Amino acid sequence: MRVSAHACFSLVRCARQLDPRNMSPAVAPVDLNARVPNNVGLADDPKLRRALEHWQPKYAEWWNDMGPTEFQTNEVYLRTATSVDSNGWATWDHVRMPDYRWGIFLTPTHQDIIQVGDATGQTVWQEVPGEHRNALRRIIVTQGDTEPASVEQQRLLGKTAPSLYDMRNLFQVNVEEGRHLWAMVYLLHKHFGTDGREEANEMLERRSGDADNPRLLGAFNQPCDNWLSFFAFTMFTDRDGKFQLAALRESGFSPLARSCDFMLTEEAFHLFVGETGMERIILRSAELAALDPNGDVRAQGGIDLDLIQRTINYWFSYCLDLFGGEISSNAASYFANGLKGRFREAERYTDHLALEGFREIPVVEQGRLSIRQVAPRNAMNESLRDDYIADCQRAVDRWNRGLAKLGSDCVLTLPSRRFHRHQGIYSGHSFDPQGNLISQEFFESHRNGWLLNPDDEVYLASIMKPVYEPGKFAQWIRPPRRGMNGQPDNFDYVRL
Repeated sequence: MRVSAHACFSLVRCARQLDPRNMSPAVAPVDLNARVPNNVGLADDPKLRRALEHWQPKYAEWWNDMGPTEFQTNEVYLRTATSVDSNGWATWDHVRMPDYRWGIFLTPTHQDIIQVGDATGQTVWQEVPGEHRNALRRIIVTQGDTEPASVEQQRLLGKTAPSLYDMRNLFQVNVEEGRHLWAMVYLLHKHFGTDGREEANEMLERRSGDADNPRLLGAFNQPCDNWLSFFAFTMFTDRDGKFQLAALRESGFSPLARSCDFMLTEEAFHLFVGETGMERIILRSAELAALDPNGDVRAQGGIDLDLIQRTINYWFSYCLDLFGGEISSNAASYFANGLKGRFREAERYTDHLALEGFREIPVVEQGRLSIRQVAPRNAMNESLRDDYIADCQRAVDRWNRGLAKLGSDCVLTLPSRRFHRHQGIYSGHSFDPQGNLISQEFFESHRNGWLLNPDDEVYLASIMKPVYEPGKFAQWIRPPRRGMNGQPDNFDYVRL
């Protein structure tokens, strides 16, 4: 029987309260001038400073309750950003996570002219235009809500880490997601007054998987309770973050655009963790299959490639939902008003108005797929989804080349963008992984072969045993090609 995420969090919280060994140290309120590295002038903005000082203890309480469990007192080899220049954004040291310096940074320079939609050629906005206030707040809150959500989804994974190297990477991802939350909360407090402060508080009140107060987006309410799912999550969900942030980087609202630059730099590491983590499991599975006389990966303590394919299908399909509807008036409005662009809008496109031509999108009509012609602005979500899928396919192709070099005839694939959808025009219909329209009954009869299932979860739980000896790795995953920041194999990434 699966316990709901909300119930699991409640049980863990009770256990931590009863057992002092599991208690996280309190994160005390801080002097923001001293403890929060920033280039947004906190020292010279007493109103903003007071607002953030009021929010910070609530953030500390959230981190203690919902951040990584049981390891808050341990020193972790973390990269901390103290400024936006090359010398300041990668300061390495052993740090207790509650002592991590969650900074607020804007790229010092950015484009001066809006290059998106009807606002093309106008000067970028330093303050929120009144007519776009609600839309920009919605955009920032939706992005900001994903940051604490992923920390909540991953909070128990340290207890089953396959190595100290991987545990360290998990915690690096977690603290950087926390910093990204600070970046969005800064915008809310600085530019949206009382409404912004309320939204910032509500982001600390929602909980991933909670039946009554869940996170805003579906993928961030799914359980991520094993390391295969963690690597798939950082591979696919954080890659969505890359493309969403890149689109927001083109925004005419300069403070938002300038926040995204620095977040994208950190997001690249999260993608590295996911893409290389999946690759290390995939190649190890091929090695174990070759070692076993019957090609039985599970008999060797590994993760079979069929299970890996189901994991890809599960997380990739949930992440496709994050881009929104294939045909969207909101997307058209965001683009037309200069709030959000396309991936690398300024670099890749010469036509920033997107008023001509049309996009062909398959839709379900009268029980079959047909083609609908859609104005390009209304298909902006689908254009961003195209770029996302191409980037995911590049990684899958790399994994398959690695399998071929090991003599495996297995080929991993991405499912169709229509498969297992919960948002958009395909959400009310059933499709197989190849994108063929099928009946709901046929889908349900094949669900366990296409998606992660209860038996998979039982098996993954059985092999997810912690490996805490420096330089050692679980049976089911390869060691990395090189250590983090050039450290040796037996480095103490986490001091236990």
